[in-house]
Order: sequence, then structure tokens, then C-alpha cells
Amino acid sequence: MGAHLRHGLTRGLLWFRSHVSPAALAVILSALIVAYLLFIPPVNGYANNGDFDRAIYVNGLYRLTGKPYYFFTYMIQKYGIMQYFNESSAALFSSQPLFIKAAIGLNMLVYSTKVFDIRFMGLIYYVLFLGGIYLLTEALTFPSKRWRNYIIALMVVFVFADSSYTLYFNSFFAEPGMFVAMLYSFSSILLLARHRFKRRWPMVLLFFISTVVLITNKQQNAPLALGFALTMLSLLFVFHKRAEKLYVILGTVLILASGVATYALITKTFNNINEYQSMTRGVLLKAKDPEKALMQGGIDSQFALTRGQTYFDRYSPIDVNGKYMQKHFTDKFSFMWILKYELTHPSEFGALLNLAAKDGQLTQVKAVSDYTKSAGQPKYAQTHYFTGFSTMMGAFFPRTFAFYVLIAFAFIGVYAFGAYHGIRDGDPEMVVRLALIIANMAIIFMTFIASVIGDGDADLAKHLFMVPLCTDLSLALLVSDLLNHRLWHVFEMRGGQR
Repeated sequence: MGAHLRHGLTRGLLWFRSHVSPAALAVILSALIVAYLLFIPPVNGYANNGDFDRAIYVNGLYRLTGKPYYFFTYMIQKYGIMQYFNESSAALFSSQPLFIKAAIGLNMLVYSTKVFDIRFMGLIYYVLFLGGIYLLTEALTFPSKRWRNYIIALMVVFVFADSSYTLYFNSFFAEPGMFVAMLYSFSSILLLARHRFKRRWPMVLLFFISTVVLITNKQQNAPLALGFALTMLSLLFVFHKRAEKLYVILGTVLILASGVATYALITKTFNNINEYQSMTRGVLLKAKDPEKALMQGGIDSQFALTRGQTYFDRYSPIDVNGKYMQKHFTDKFSFMWILKYELTHPSEFGALLNLAAKDGQLTQVKAVSDYTKSAGQPKYAQTHYFTGFSTMMGAFFPRTFAFYVLIAFAFIGVYAFGAYHGIRDGDPEMVVRLALIIANMAIIFMTFIASVIGDGDADLAKHLFMVPLCTDLSLALLVSDLLNHRLWHVFEMRGGQR
């Protein structure tokens, strides 16, 4: 009886391996886990912290009249769809409306032309997310179906189907667009390096589109174009034809141009908000002598009273938008002024970066609720459903900026040794992986710097979104390479099952 049972189990496992790839397994599990969170009552997502308004009105949505509307305390599931002329104009340049317009269009097609259900927003991101999970798992496990690659598939689900990421789908935050775009960008470049597909141009196009969407999704992503440009340039080691190399160079230039355009198109209003908070919640917050810091920059020391204030504080000691404030304070400094100050005061800059590092792995937005009012949960209630990985990282990951520097050196050192082998053996994958890791580490540091220079310590957990995402992708790549014994020897892996 025992022998029959073992034989049946062996046959079942062999059937499973021949019919269900690691990538398919990751998609199936992620689909079930995330669908329960987003679509099955009580519906989960993120409540409005005030940022939603920039995305709602300009895209033809509004708060339903006669219905209670909550900020922070509860998420709102339904909104009205404007039936007449929309006079709202965009407060900033962003690719986010591409996702919102698609969700509204689907909502009007199958549900209602007057009422918008946030789950259609979630559905758009959900479908894109599953495609990203498939490509990421395929990139990490190709070309083998060995059992250890099913472990990698489970790791992908545990890390990237974590609710701290997927709660964003049922919201009007910009972060879910960044999340799915980064999955595609990272996966497509790795698939190209590993020669997964005979026709390479679809993956090149996917990398380019997803990268531009990510960069233009949020104005603070503009500096990240430098990291992605490096990744694009690494494809010069993959392509050998002159025309292909020209396309790579053209794509790199366009990626850099998208970063420049994103920065150049920041509106004055949005720029003023960020500059003000960079000063009051950044420079003045960590300055040992705030009055002296202002006087050194030619600013009246009385404005040290704004220390710790945000642009939206009700009880500001002076009208933030007043002419006196603009003439004597806000017009006296800029982001370059702030950057110069921080670089010439390294101890204060270091303290601000350490403050940011404390939130570096906190992906779940703690300031808002994850439930609707009808769910019967208390105000600001947070879900703990499938948050094992984010809870672990938030609790145990060292919270100092120096540790990120140490991790960067370790990752780059490991993959640089692999790149040396790749150049010696004539295999470009090792070089591309090194470029990918360098880009990820650069994005982490640029995100830290852009966040504290661009907005001080305001909304750090949300502004640092790319930090945990790049950390998780880098760790996933390292673990998959270690399990498949291809950290430094790609050819050994390619001799295996395809």
C-alpha cells in the first residue's frame, strides 16, 4: 500500500511539474491571494490622505454628494463620474491618468456610467500585476523546471503579493503604477540577458515603455532616469548588430529625456509645497542652530519659527501663501539652495538620511485605514492579511543609512565578480545583471536623497516606495542565483533543462 502511495505521489508530482511551470504557479497563488484582498467584501485598500484629490477631479471623478467622505479614517469605495464639462486641470504631469482612465472606461462599460467603484481601479492594476509576476518568476527561474525553482516561485509570491504592496491597487495613489512598471522593467531586462525569447524586440519595447511610465508617474522619480539609462546601455553587450546598438542608444536618450521632462513640468504650486516642506521639515528640522542656518543663506532668522511646520498646517504662525512670506522666505531659497546646505552640513544631512532609513522598509501606509466604514472596523484600522514579509522586513531590517551603503557595496561586489567572469567567458548576462544591480542601488540612494531634499521628512514611508521595492527585487535575484548555482557561472546553468 505504501509503495502504491509513493508511486502515485511521484506520478502526481511529475504531472504537476510537466503541466505547471514555476511562473504559472506564482501567478495562480498571487491571483487567489490578492483577489481575496481587493474584491471580496470587506473590500480593502487605502484611505485618502489628501493626495487623492489631485488624481480624482482631473480624471472626471468626484465625491458622491449626500454620502459621507472620510480622510484617513476609512477608505471610500464609490465615487461619482462627471457627466458634464470637467473644468479641473492637472496639478502635475504624470502617467498615472493612463491607469485611471482605463479603470473608468472599464467601469462604464460593465458597471455604471455614473458611479465609479474603486475595485475597477484595483482590477486594472491586478491584471497588470499578474503579468509582472509571471515575467519576474520566469526571469528568475529560466531555463529550468527543477524543484528549487518552485521554491523561488513561492518566494516571489511571499514577497511581491504582500498586501502592503497590493493594498495600493484599490486607491488613487501613484505607487501601484510604479510597482507594476518596475516589475516589468526589471523582468524584461533580465529575460533579454538570459535569451528567454528568440524575438527580442518585444522585451526591449516592454522595458522602454514600463520604464518611461515609471519615471513619469511621479515627479520625484525624475532622477531615477539615470539608473534606468545605465540598465538600457548594458544591452549594448547583448546586441551585436549596428542597428540594434543605435536603437539602444536612442532608447537611453529618450529615457533620460523623460526624466528631464518630468522634472521640467513640475508645476509652480506643487514645487512651492515641496520646497517649503524641504526647508521646514528638512533643513530647519535637523539644523543645530536654525536661526544661524537661515542667516547664512541670507534669510531672516525669524522664519526659524516655521521649524517642523508643514505647508498644510492649520495653525501656522504666518500665512504660507501670503505676499510677505513669499517675498522674505519662500522666494529666498530653492532645491539647489537646500542641496548645497545639506552637502555642506554632512552631520545634519546624515541625521536626516538616518531618519529616512527608519522608514526605508515600511511599505504599508500606516497613517490611513485599509477598510471601508461598512466593514465595521475602528477608525484607522490596518489589515494584517498576508503581510508576513513586509512585517518581517519592517521589524528586522537595520534602520540606518549606513546599512544601505554596506548592502550596496556587498551586492555590487558580488555581481562585479560575476561580470568579470562574464566578460572573460564572453557571456553578456553577467554584465547586464551587474548593471541591473548598480541601477537598483543607485535608485535606492537617489530615492533617499530626492525624498529628504524634495520634501523633508513629510510622508516618508510613501516617498521611499522605490527603496523597499528595489531592495526586494535585488534580494530575489540574489536568492534565485544562489539556489540555481549561477551567481558566477552562467554556462553551467545553461547546460541544464530548457
